[in-house]
Amino acid sequence: MLTGIKRVAKAGFIGFWRNAYVSLASVFVITVALFVIGSTMFIDQLLTVSLKNLQAKVDINVYFVPNAPQTEIDAIKNAVAALPDVSSVTYTSREEALAIYRDRNKNDEIAMQALAELDDNPLGANLAIQANQTSQYESISRFLEEKRDLASPQNPVIDDVNYNENREAIDTLTKIIATVEQTSFVVLLVLILAAIMITFNTIRLAIYTAKEEISIMRLVGASNMFIRGPFMLQGAMYGIIAGIISLLIFYPAMIWLGPHTEAFFEFNIFSYFVSNFAYIFGVLLGSGIVLGLISSILAVARYLRT
Repeated sequence: MLTGIKRVAKAGFIGFWRNAYVSLASVFVITVALFVIGSTMFIDQLLTVSLKNLQAKVDINVYFVPNAPQTEIDAIKNAVAALPDVSSVTYTSREEALAIYRDRNKNDEIAMQALAELDDNPLGANLAIQANQTSQYESISRFLEEKRDLASPQNPVIDDVNYNENREAIDTLTKIIATVEQTSFVVLLVLILAAIMITFNTIRLAIYTAKEEISIMRLVGASNMFIRGPFMLQGAMYGIIAGIISLLIFYPAMIWLGPHTEAFFEFNIFSYFVSNFAYIFGVLLGSGIVLGLISSILAVARYLRT
């Protein structure tokens, strides 16, 4: 068995260097395929971060009446924070709300004069609520509306829940997230299939040059695995070399793109590349080997059936 493995390996290496131009073409095609796969990974990461940043800026606010008891406010805050759909709850007291209002309107003389004429703070406390997913805001809003309806009409606690004001933006963002996720999956699937087909046709050209050799091997009784082995090894070599080349291409590209993505997306793609290098290396190298092996197996199968 060891002798057979050595022969297969030797035949694979000889075939790789003997058909140098075809091997170069195969490596180039797989490199392009891996570059597309890697680019899709990075673009998907950028989109994911962008959507998370958008989600972080979308929330619903609960405004309490100015004289709402603190115990009632705390009870509602704790109940909302305990909901499984809620990611975070930010509480703003009456005093903090007034300070924010003064800062935002410090250049508005009319607003400042009107505020100075009031004997008491006209603003109530409020909660800013963020959900785990944008699709969960509606259920959170219903929960808050139920809380408001349960309160006594003579002693209301919740003044307003601004979900309806933000509903259009939340629904739009929800649709964008769903569309991006579906589109990314479909595009990646199509690109992988296209890469397999292109690589298959390129490697089939390499095998076509050795069809007479395959026929002779079959005539002398060589097993299918012995015939297929060298081409599978060549396919794996194509994938390994292509994976390394694609990483060498991505490295300077990520260095150049890093500052630009940080400025535009608030996410440095080069930092992501470095921190996840082992994962990216494994995906690209593994994908290259799989592409080369599958394409080789499919391409040589025709000559094993004849």
